[in-house]
Amino acid sequence: MQLSGRVAIITGAGQGIGKSIALKLASYGADVCAVDVNLASAEQTAKEISAMGKRSLPLKVDVTNLKEAEAMAEKVFETFDGLHVLVNNAGITRDGLLLRMKEEDWDAVISVNLKGAFNCTKGCVKYMTKQKWGRIVNIASVVGVQGNAGQSNYAASKAGLIGFTKSIAREFASRNITCNAVAPGYIETPMTDVLSQNIKDEILAKIPLGRLGGAGDVAMGVLFLASNAANYITGQVLNINGGMAM
Repeated sequence: MQLSGRVAIITGAGQGIGKSIALKLASYGADVCAVDVNLASAEQTAKEISAMGKRSLPLKVDVTNLKEAEAMAEKVFETFDGLHVLVNNAGITRDGLLLRMKEEDWDAVISVNLKGAFNCTKGCVKYMTKQKWGRIVNIASVVGVQGNAGQSNYAASKAGLIGFTKSIAREFASRNITCNAVAPGYIETPMTDVLSQNIKDEILAKIPLGRLGGAGDVAMGVLFLASNAANYITGQVLNINGGMAM
């Protein structure tokens, strides 16, 4: 699963799962562009990648803006003379029951989680097409597979991302570009740290393996799908959830 000579873009790479993915891909040989809406956090991730001896580039990008996403892809291609892997990880939550959910909370989640993936994929895929080699990995969620009360906006965005994944896989298979999704379950991140212990206990009771996942568990799945080890896999959803959804 070596990625030597490959160039990867990871959105939302400033913390949590995105940062873990960025560091994992770099540790297996990739040069990495760490993208985040928070430049300082992107710079920290890039600094850690540079310490591994790999080239890195931190970029502040609003993935909801198509022009910024296209400029990102162009910048990476020109800087590294290649663009091989895109990981659409950037995402937000604005939880609430439907009757209490504000329209702007719905729009914000769909815009970042789903439109953001569209923008970044549209910006990057033309360079992958030129190379006739590319790996796109979208970070979905167990919630996009089975739904969750109080997260209709988030679930819709992640379910949409799964449909998007399968469509892109069909469109670009002839160009040797694969597109797959990873659907994590409940992973220990800053987003889950704020949950009360009672809620965590309820979640753990639904997980056959009896523990929350780690960001590294997700990163290994992404590494596999981004590598030559997954050459004959496209349009698939890799569930990394401890057996929570089967």
